[in-house]
Amino acid sequence: MAAAGKDDGAEAAAPTRVTIRQVAIHAGVSEAAVSYALNGRPGVSEQTRARVLAAARDLGWAPNIAARSLGTARANAVGLVLVRPPRQMVIDSWFTQMLSGVEAELNRRQIALVLHLVDDIDDTVDVYRKWWAGRHVDGVILTDLRKTDPRLTALLEIGLPAAIIGGSPDPAGFSTVDADVAGTAGAIVGYLRALGHRTVARVAGTEELFHTHQRDLAYTAAVERAGLRYSVLYTNYSAVDGMRAMRELMTGAEPPTAVVFDNDVMAAASLKVVHEMGLSVPDDVSIVAWDDSDLCQITMPSITAVEQTPARQSELAAQALLATLDGGEVRHVTLPPGTLNPRESTRPLRSARR
Repeated sequence: MAAAGKDDGAEAAAPTRVTIRQVAIHAGVSEAAVSYALNGRPGVSEQTRARVLAAARDLGWAPNIAARSLGTARANAVGLVLVRPPRQMVIDSWFTQMLSGVEAELNRRQIALVLHLVDDIDDTVDVYRKWWAGRHVDGVILTDLRKTDPRLTALLEIGLPAAIIGGSPDPAGFSTVDADVAGTAGAIVGYLRALGHRTVARVAGTEELFHTHQRDLAYTAAVERAGLRYSVLYTNYSAVDGMRAMRELMTGAEPPTAVVFDNDVMAAASLKVVHEMGLSVPDDVSIVAWDDSDLCQITMPSITAVEQTPARQSELAAQALLATLDGGEVRHVTLPPGTLNPRESTRPLRSARR
């Protein structure tokens, strides 16, 4: 994929950052005068300061926090914009593990992480443009890609290097660090089938996310091979939505004998629903979580879960981005399937289950 779109058969040039030198030429003053004026320092007249500020506005100049004067040195910072509410980050252990992996690699290289939270994915593109214009970051790390994600096109147009935690619907030009989704789904389905389950449901995450789509394909293939009946409900990953989905499944015409959740929070919350209905885990329904965490180990019963390596995955994504910044290298890495940790929430299906 080209770094910019095409117009009338000719490839458009990628936009360039406005430098202090360009502002100086436009204003008809020295670069030193521009630096003084833009930084609010004495040494220039008010007339000159006004002319410099007008030139900066005309050219669309933005301040560069890494190299404010004349240089083109790196910002020594990497950006990460998350489209998630802060409360969800506190509850979901995946985010803390992901951030720890990114920080581990960046700290080794003495590079700062610039973290920004937004409410909408379109706001992310605005942040990228401001970061690029001001040279606040050298590159960005992406997560939670959508099946149709506007960030990829925007980053190519801007020319801002990026690495992706997870897979991508269009990885051209970007490094990716994915996990073996098919292998993990196959291990879960194979385990449940070996326990005698033939009706399995999945409480999935947000349907528009690309990694949800990857799991959809992986689970569908696995249950078809195993000959199981399978259904799926989509949620927003929250405990409340997880409980709603569990209640809907267990009050249906044919409740599943096993339910797989796309994260640990929803799996733990489902225990409350089962208890309220006068049922039991695992006697009436077995539960598995895709993500393992301390939460899965301290619930009663403890929850069978797949142990992932989000810290390692994000650390490798940071390494891949830095490799791109250093020499233009693009990497595509796939980690092994997660490790299934059986616990008290699953058991062999009794023949008299229904």
